[in-house]
Amino acid sequence: MIQGDVMVSMENGRVCVKKFGRDAGRLCVIASVIDENFAKILCAGRKKKRRCNIRHLEPMPQTMELKGSDEEVLKSLAAMEGEMKA
Repeated sequence: MIQGDVMVSMENGRVCVKKFGRDAGRLCVIASVIDENFAKILCAGRKKKRRCNIRHLEPMPQTMELKGSDEEVLKSLAAMEGEMKA
């Protein structure tokens, strides 16, 4: 996917903004890529991983380490979301 002049790939740990659906406008991180159309994501404000169409995600240049638990990843996503709004 091309963002500006930079090619951004959909990979594990890529931070994205959800474009459509109930979580539209929220930050999320790709936990795993299922195939070329779908990925499992963790979205800020939710506790479980969800399946999402990759076309519904706007990739950002940031990536995240997914080493800790889902709760730790969600806390850091919430902090990133707070920084963006401030």
